Amino acid sequence: MVLAIGTIETMQVDRLIENGYVLQKDLDEALLHHNEATKPLETGEEVEVFLYHDKKGNITATMSLPEISIDQYGWGEVVESKQNLGVFVSIGTTKDFLVSKDDLPLFEDVWPQAGDQLYVTLGKDRKGRLLALPATEGVINGIREWAAEEYLNKQVTGHVYRTSREGTAIITDEGYRGFIHHSERKTEPRLGEKIQGRVIDVKIDGTLNVTLRPLKQDSLDEDAAIILNHLQEHGGVIPFTDKSDPEDIRATFQMSKAAFKRALGRLMKQKLIEQRDDSTWLL
Repeated sequence: MVLAIGTIETMQVDRLIENGYVLQKDLDEALLHHNEATKPLETGEEVEVFLYHDKKGNITATMSLPEISIDQYGWGEVVESKQNLGVFVSIGTTKDFLVSKDDLPLFEDVWPQAGDQLYVTLGKDRKGRLLALPATEGVINGIREWAAEEYLNKQVTGHVYRTSREGTAIITDEGYRGFIHHSERKTEPRLGEKIQGRVIDVKIDGTLNVTLRPLKQDSLDEDAAIILNHLQEHGGVIPFTDKSDPEDIRATFQMSKAAFKRALGRLMKQKLIEQRDDSTWLL
């Protein structure tokens, strides 16, 4: 038998050496360093340990047992990001594990940052090294809870487990699956980021549609301020009116055409702007 790294095994203390304890199972051995033992051990004693490779490729054991292992999912905290490599997550052991860039978004500006949380399991690369693997949509669907209709219009908090230009998927603190369409966010959240939003639909399959935008009455002043700032930064005139293309408006102001028109209307009532020659002018 060859010991399986990334798993929790019951092994027996075979002998004590200078660096720690040599553990044995079916003639296979692993080293348990002194700083990885949670208590003094005696020869012949059986202990539960988590197995992994050290920097030299040797099988190493720790008595600090993680919730995450091969085929066992859990939340890992991001501790470091490495450009062109990926991010490292802590699973509760002294060794941190890499989430490869191949399993992260294409653009690094939405990669997880230190403190973000990823729902991961452990797997192996082609060389047999342990990697942390983010949960797939199928895994999330297998663990998610069913949301009741009473959640409509309530605030929810959760972590992003998938993000793209189309939208953002989260798993809420209660275990519900939520989706944020790109039109319901001003910027794309990071993978693993903790965000708060408002439920705008409870679907028949028990999942949630969520918005990161404030209620209309709360967002009006914010949208008006964005337009005013844009005018001030561009010499008091912008080539936009309430008849401009919706996609051009969203690309420039990160708001819908409807929100843009509402904000323009308020600013015109306040006599702060006027529209002429297919442009909006600051008064």
